[in-house]
Amino acid sequence: MAEPGAASAAAKVLVTGGVRSGKSVHAESLFSKSAPVTYVAAGPTYDDADWAARVARHQERRPAWWTTVETIDVAVAIDQAAGPVLVDCLGTWLTAVIDEAGLWEAPVGEVEDAVLSPLAEIVDAVAASPGRVVLVTNEVGLGVVPEHRSGRVFRDLLGTVNQRLATACDEVHLVVAGRVLVL
Repeated sequence: MAEPGAASAAAKVLVTGGVRSGKSVHAESLFSKSAPVTYVAAGPTYDDADWAARVARHQERRPAWWTTVETIDVAVAIDQAAGPVLVDCLGTWLTAVIDEAGLWEAPVGEVEDAVLSPLAEIVDAVAASPGRVVLVTNEVGLGVVPEHRSGRVFRDLLGTVNQRLATACDEVHLVVAGRVLVL
């Protein structure tokens, strides 16, 4: 098992784990403390005090010289980045894609169609990127089957997102309770 915060030499890394497992902190630790990084905040924005506090905690941790890009067009953000890229988080990206298309109640095939095309673009962008790309995602497949349809659709699609992006990465890091296991 890797030490917490241990750097990896891999150029493309998918970091996964549960909520509050330490995955974002670990992903940030994979970059030099002095180098500029493009931080892609890939998700929806909520008018909610708890969400704002969470975003503020993430912002306070990042060096001032990192550039933040807030977008769900992750492939374009990766393509346009001048150097290393950190994407946080694919779970919020998936939520934003489904939200923007208004597809939470749509047939599963429609939801998949809306997700799989931009997902393929992200996979291609990660594979083609000449520099370091670290992607943060949630591991949601270890729990109970969600009671509500939207939860099941999200869980299944995020599993697909994670599998496809793992194919474009050199390593996958599983973070549990702040500890990192390189898979």
